[in-house]
Amino acid sequence: LASLSCLDLCYSTNVTPKMLVNFLSERKTISYAACLVQCYFFIAMVITEYYMLAVMVYDRYVAICNPLLYSSKMSKGLCIRLIAGPYAYGFLSGLMETMWTYRLTFCGSNIINHFYCADPPLIRLSCSDTFIKETSMFVVAGFNLSNSLLIILISYLFILMAILRMRSAEGRHKAFSTCGSHLVAVTVFYG
Repeated sequence: LASLSCLDLCYSTNVTPKMLVNFLSERKTISYAACLVQCYFFIAMVITEYYMLAVMVYDRYVAICNPLLYSSKMSKGLCIRLIAGPYAYGFLSGLMETMWTYRLTFCGSNIINHFYCADPPLIRLSCSDTFIKETSMFVVAGFNLSNSLLIILISYLFILMAILRMRSAEGRHKAFSTCGSHLVAVTVFYG
């Protein structure tokens, strides 16, 4: 949970300061390098959050489906790997996507009609062929969105089956309440 909070804080600090400066100033500019850095961190954090939510549901799955084995299965080492994995994958994927953006050529207008520096407005400004970048963007986004959501849905299916097998109403209520905050976070994030 702390890692997800840190990730959400990074989201805010990636976009909000420059956005506030732009709202309050006459001259709304960002350098090309700063724009790429902002794109990189935004993409990396989105992908990281996809998989962080999937890791969190795995934690809930183990807690509900194997409560007696929870402390032995969810060792400190495994928890560190489960948190490090989404960060490593997210930041490497973000780097790959940003490198495709870096390869684009820009000429003519350099005004982005958007409140922060993002890939779609940059692609519209490019005067080079954007097919590879656009294809990569859709494939990576589609792959990560569908895979992380699939992990979450399958895990919740197993959790639901385990809850339905519980004999006591109190046990079912406790299991559902364990998943409540995560379900809200997933619903808000995935829309």
